[in-house]
Amino acid sequence: MIDRSGLAEFLRRRRESLQPEDVGLPRGPRRRTTGLRREEVAELCHLSADYYSRIEQERGPLPSEGLIAAIAQGLHLSLDERDHLFRLAGHHPPVRGATSEHIGPGLLRIFDRLTDSAAEIVTELGETLRQTPLAVVLTGNLTRFTGPARSLPFRWFTDPATRQLYHPDDHDHMSRVFASGARRLTTVRGPGSKAALLAERLLAESPEFAELWNRHDVSVGPHEVKRYVHPEAGLVELDCQTLHDPEQSHRLLVYTAVPGSESYRKLDRLSTLAARPVSADLH
Repeated sequence: MIDRSGLAEFLRRRRESLQPEDVGLPRGPRRRTTGLRREEVAELCHLSADYYSRIEQERGPLPSEGLIAAIAQGLHLSLDERDHLFRLAGHHPPVRGATSEHIGPGLLRIFDRLTDSAAEIVTELGETLRQTPLAVVLTGNLTRFTGPARSLPFRWFTDPATRQLYHPDDHDHMSRVFASGARRLTTVRGPGSKAALLAERLLAESPEFAELWNRHDVSVGPHEVKRYVHPEAGLVELDCQTLHDPEQSHRLLVYTAVPGSESYRKLDRLSTLAARPVSADLH
C-alpha cells in the first residue's frame, strides 16, 4: 500500500536538497527558494505542477509506476533512492541491470552541464534516452521512436532513411559494426534477452543483417571519426568520446570537432539553431 506521508516527506527532502544547477536549470538572480520549486520538479518530470503538488500534499490518486519512474529520474535519484520511492508509492521497484532505463545521477550531472555540446545518453542497444539541444539539431530527435525502432542498429537495417545522415562511404563498415555488436551482446545477455529478441527480429526482416550475422564477427569497432551528412550544413566530421556507466549499461556520447576545422565552424553554426524548436522529422 502507498505510504502517503512517507512519500510526501521523501519527495520534499529530495527536492529541497537539489539546486537548479544540479539538474541543468538556470538560477535566477533573485532566487530565495531553498532547493528546487515544485514547479521546477514538475517540469523536470514532465508532469503538471498541480499533480506533483498533490503528491507532496498527501492527496490525489495513486501515482502509476510510469509517473514514479519519471519523478525518480527528474529528481536525479540513485538506484537505491529510486527503489525506495517505488516502495513508498506502493509499487515493486523495476528490475535493475541491462534493461533499466533509469539514468544514474552521476551521468546526468555531467550531461546537464554539456549545454553547448552535442551529446546523448544511450543504452547498450543504441536506444537514445537523452539528447542535448545541439545533438537534436545534428541528428534529429532520436528519443521519439517506440518499440524496436528505438534501437539505432534496428533502424539501420530496417529503415533506409536512417542511413541518409551518414556518409555513404561509411555504410558498409557501420553495418558490420552493428551486426558485430549485436552478435557480441546477444552472447553476453543470453537467449530470451532483449538483445536476443532484437537480433531475432532483424534476422527475420533484414537479409543484409542475416548475412553479416552469419559471419560471426564480434570485434568490428567503429571508426574514430564519425562523418555526418547534415541537410543544412553538409559534411560534418566529429570525434566521439564515450563515458560508460557499467551499473546501468548506459553510455554518454559527446561529439566534438577539431578546433579551427571546417566541421568546427559548421558545428558552431548549428549551435545557433539549438535554441529554436527543431522538427521531429528532420531525420
